[in-house]
Amino acid sequence: MELDVTPVSVLMGDELVLGVARADVPGGLAFRGVSGRPLEPYLEAIRRLGSFRPRSEAEADPTWKQIIPYVALTDGDSIYLMRRTRAGGDARLFDRYSIGVGGHINPDDGGVDGGLWREWAEEVDADFIPEFVPLGVLNDDDNAVGAVHLGLVFAADAGGRRVEIREREKLSGRFASFAEVEAVAKDLETWSALLFEFLVAREREIQPG
Repeated sequence: MELDVTPVSVLMGDELVLGVARADVPGGLAFRGVSGRPLEPYLEAIRRLGSFRPRSEAEADPTWKQIIPYVALTDGDSIYLMRRTRAGGDARLFDRYSIGVGGHINPDDGGVDGGLWREWAEEVDADFIPEFVPLGVLNDDDNAVGAVHLGLVFAADAGGRRVEIREREKLSGRFASFAEVEAVAKDLETWSALLFEFLVAREREIQPG
């Protein structure tokens, strides 16, 4: 999901999206990238203080953060790497790579978990729902679109099970090694690049040297 190039002009309809006031985000937002903070304080703040607003309105209000569940899918030491084709509507996304599955939360989702499960079902063709393990919080206030979104980052493991992309005319996907993702890092979408940096640092902590 590329969050720093999607213009408001391409948003369709008046989708209602879940968010929370920037001032109500626990611990503040004085960081860029993925912070390995526990998610529960954020989930609690969203439950208590979150509300739905038209997306077209929310995209123009940096005092309010739209909540985005964002999943890194792995299979052992491999990461699911997706690449946009030239069939999409935005030429700036052609051939860009992503390692994140996610999107906005709508009223019918019933909350963060429901939005997470729906996005998984919409984007991924798999006969299982993985365990979504909280990793941290993703923030990027360095651009206008990132400034109005907040990512709740999860990890999921395919465990050797089949995973394919649903919209194959718009995306391709496969499991890739860290080295293979590193080789295309310059073409990763912004949030995916920040997430990959976090995963690399985490891997080094787990396997020092």
